[in-house]
Amino acid sequence: MARGKIRVGIVGGTGYTGVELLRLLARHPHCEIAAITSRQEAGPAGADLFPNLRGTTSLRFSEPAKAGLAECDLAFFATPNGVAMGEARELLAAGVRVIDIAADFRLKDVALWERWYGTKHVCPEIAAEAVYGLPEVNRERIRGARVVANPGCYPTAVQLGFLPLVEAGVIDLAHLIADAKSGVSGAGRRAEAHLLLAEASDNFKAYGVPGHRHHPEIVQGLEQAAGRPVSLVFVPHLAPMIRGIHATLYARLTGDADLQALYERRYAGETFVDVLPAGSHPETRSTRGANCCRIAVHRPNGGDIAVVLSVIDNLVKGASGQAVQNMNIMFGFPEAAGLEQLALLP
Repeated sequence: MARGKIRVGIVGGTGYTGVELLRLLARHPHCEIAAITSRQEAGPAGADLFPNLRGTTSLRFSEPAKAGLAECDLAFFATPNGVAMGEARELLAAGVRVIDIAADFRLKDVALWERWYGTKHVCPEIAAEAVYGLPEVNRERIRGARVVANPGCYPTAVQLGFLPLVEAGVIDLAHLIADAKSGVSGAGRRAEAHLLLAEASDNFKAYGVPGHRHHPEIVQGLEQAAGRPVSLVFVPHLAPMIRGIHATLYARLTGDADLQALYERRYAGETFVDVLPAGSHPETRSTRGANCCRIAVHRPNGGDIAVVLSVIDNLVKGASGQAVQNMNIMFGFPEAAGLEQLALLP
C-alpha cells in the first residue's frame, strides 16, 4: 500500500554505493534521509566529502550507534560484507526493514556463503528469510519482505542476460559462459595499487578465473529459473573505465526459437530492462548514471550459439539504483520513483 514519506538511514555512506544512494535519495519524492553513518568519517557534512551533494542535504555523517537507525522505516547497508548480518537482527526487532547492498544475505546455502566469504555467518535465520532483490524475478516477494538481499553487479547483468533463454528451456544448461568486464568503481572506494590511475588506465586484464564470489550467486539464480542444475564458466575482467559492466554471454541452443521475440516478450513492461533492436551492440556508456540494463541477443551466422550482450552501470542497476527500486516496491511507491535519470553522454 502506498504511503507518504518514509525515513531512511544509510549505513556506510562514504563508499561509492553509499554516495550513489545519497545522490538518488536526495531527490526522491517519498523519502527523507534521516541518517548517514560512517565509523571513519563521523562528523563532516555529506557535501563536505562529496561536493556533488552540495545543496541537497545538510546531514552529517554519524557513528552508527548514535544515528537513530531504529527510528527509521528502512535501513540500507552500503557496507563491506559481514557488517549487515551483525546489525540486522536488532533493526528488524525494532520494526526497521533492511536492504543489504553487500552479500550477507544473497546465498541461501550458508555453508557455501561461509566458504566463499571466509567467515562465519552470524544470523543464518535472516539469510533464510531474506528475499533476493532482482525485481524482474522476485517482484511479488519483494513487496512483503522485511529483508532484501540486493544482487551483486555482475550477477545482475549476467542473470538478466541469460534468464529468457533459461526460462524458455532452449539452451544447454551444462555449458554456459559469462565473459564480463567491469569498471574500477566495482572494486569499491579504497586505496589499492592495482586501482590507481597509472595502473588501471590503458590496461585490461582478467581476474578471479579460478573462482569468484559472484559465481555461486549467479548459479543460484539461474538454477532457480531452470528448476535444475546449471554449469557456468564465469570470467570477470577489469576494464580501464570508472563505471559500467559489459557481460558477453554464450549458450548453445537446443531448440529453435525466435530469440529477439523471446527477449522482447520476457521483458515487456519492465521499466528498467531495455531489449534493443535485432543486430544491436549495447555500450556501457548508454547506461552511465541510469538504472537500466540494455540487452541485445544475437545468433551468429544462424548457428546454434546464442550470444547475449548485457550492459549496466555497476553502481546504479548493479547496486544503489536497484536498491532504490527494491525500496519502491517494498513500500508501494511507483517503481521508477527517484530513478528517472537518463544516462550521461558523453
